[in-house]
Amino acid sequence: MDVVMLVVVGLLTGVTTVLFGFGGGFVAVPVVVWADAALGDDAMRVATATSALVMVVNAGFATAVTPRRVLVALSGSGPLLLLLAAGASAGAVAARFAPAGPVRWAFVGYVVLTLADVLLRPGFLRTGGPVRGDAEAPRALPAFLGAPVGAVAAFLGVGGSVMTVPAMRRAGHTMGVATALANPLTLAIALPATVVSLAAATVPSDARAHLVGLVDLRAAAALLLGALPVIAVLRRRPPRIPDRAHAWAYAGLLAVVTAVMLRPV
Repeated sequence: MDVVMLVVVGLLTGVTTVLFGFGGGFVAVPVVVWADAALGDDAMRVATATSALVMVVNAGFATAVTPRRVLVALSGSGPLLLLLAAGASAGAVAARFAPAGPVRWAFVGYVVLTLADVLLRPGFLRTGGPVRGDAEAPRALPAFLGAPVGAVAAFLGVGGSVMTVPAMRRAGHTMGVATALANPLTLAIALPATVVSLAAATVPSDARAHLVGLVDLRAAAALLLGALPVIAVLRRRPPRIPDRAHAWAYAGLLAVVTAVMLRPV
């Protein structure tokens, strides 16, 4: 039953990868915590590590099938990508030694603060003017944001899109472009985080047969089995969603994730 549930959730991660640029992190972490509840306090560490691997594959595949006219908006973003990767490496190492309970509550607090930001601060739901669809016109993200975004994202296993999507939205991108560009940025974070997680010592548990380092390969495989076909279909036939409705749906998903993480494991 756990595997079936993970595949079903994998379908949802495919949808969130394409529509919201999440790569699976915000959806994968709560469900892997649930699936690996037998690990006790180590479940959160395993969930963040497994989430990173899922995001590498999802974000990498989504980036590969994104039109080049959209990806051109990241031209000249080499320093940003390098700092994202450096921050992610540090965040993943810190996550190995952090107490599981505080990490779980940091995850919840992070999502709540982000939800409050997108709901209350102008520029995400309420833009100051027409949001331009041209991927080349809006402002680029400052490179100095890379290290802190990468560190926080890897520490919590969320990929960073929840920070980069609002930032790109406020820089003038439509939701469609902002969420598409979040995938290569997520890849820059998730790849070094996954390498660190795979090299980590396996947690002591009867369930360790499913683990390589801190990564639950069974859970990751089930999530990807559901996600990859959905990404392929939605990238070929993207749904037409009004920009404002797309932004509200993004906020709604953050609220759902918060509610799930607040439930007892």
